[in-house]
Amino acid sequence: MIFRSLTYIILIFSLTIKFHCQDIHFSQFNLSPLNLNPSLTGSYNGDYRLTGSHRNQWSSVTTPYATFAFSFEKNKLLKKPLSIGFQINQDRAGDSKLNTFQFNPSSSYAFKIDSNQYISAGIQIGFTKRNLDYNPLSFDAQYNGNIYDPSLANQENFSTNSNTYLNLNFGLGHLIQISQDIRLISGISIYNLNSSKQSYFNDASVRLDPRISIHSNCEWLFSQNLIFNPSFLWLKQGKHQEFILSLNSEFILEKFMTTYRSIYGGIAYRNKDAIFINAGYKYDNLQIGLSYDVNLSKLVPLL
Repeated sequence: MIFRSLTYIILIFSLTIKFHCQDIHFSQFNLSPLNLNPSLTGSYNGDYRLTGSHRNQWSSVTTPYATFAFSFEKNKLLKKPLSIGFQINQDRAGDSKLNTFQFNPSSSYAFKIDSNQYISAGIQIGFTKRNLDYNPLSFDAQYNGNIYDPSLANQENFSTNSNTYLNLNFGLGHLIQISQDIRLISGISIYNLNSSKQSYFNDASVRLDPRISIHSNCEWLFSQNLIFNPSFLWLKQGKHQEFILSLNSEFILEKFMTTYRSIYGGIAYRNKDAIFINAGYKYDNLQIGLSYDVNLSKLVPLL
């Protein structure tokens, strides 16, 4: 079977309500590993891994934001603990159709500490292209004192409607098999190490803040048919901080030879912002899931 050489193909369809950070990231952070930590490149059982995610957010508040992510990985390159891959992100936001495209080649190398522990280091060097359309936007200079007049000049001094910049990301990871039934994967990563320029007004002081993330995910085989997956994520980018606590469980329906079937689900909390739930199904090396965020903040629909 072709799937024997593949690890999970993950399709996550996510409807979210709120998204803070300048960088693209997902509520189900463990299911978009190359957006979380470059050291997670190749951290799976199998030869290859494909992941795909689609998110629709803020649909009840303003013009919907849409995000698509895709990644590919190959581990044990040249029969070494070396893994390579790439991450592609595509995001369109708001009335200006602010479009962000990212391509981040990724690589990691694992160092064996003992029979139960590994440390991995990973790096991504890629690029981001952003562009927007000023025409659908409204500016104060286009109000004539009584009504909005789109024929008036916006009187803004935009130097460009697009920019392209380098991505430089680095991460460290630690895997430990605590017991026969418990495995812990943790890591720390820094994205945007080079703090690229972001201004559309040719202002060199406007830069993308580095994003620091600390994360951990535990896989606990509680019984023959039940797995618990507690995890957490803390990240900081500029003045923004985010903390997520998550608890997933997986019920194994069938496990025999090369056949594996299970259902999973869980709930998570993002501090002062949202609760999100998810559910999914695994069949051999295929995984598909759905996630939904319920907003708890003061963000409300426009009337």
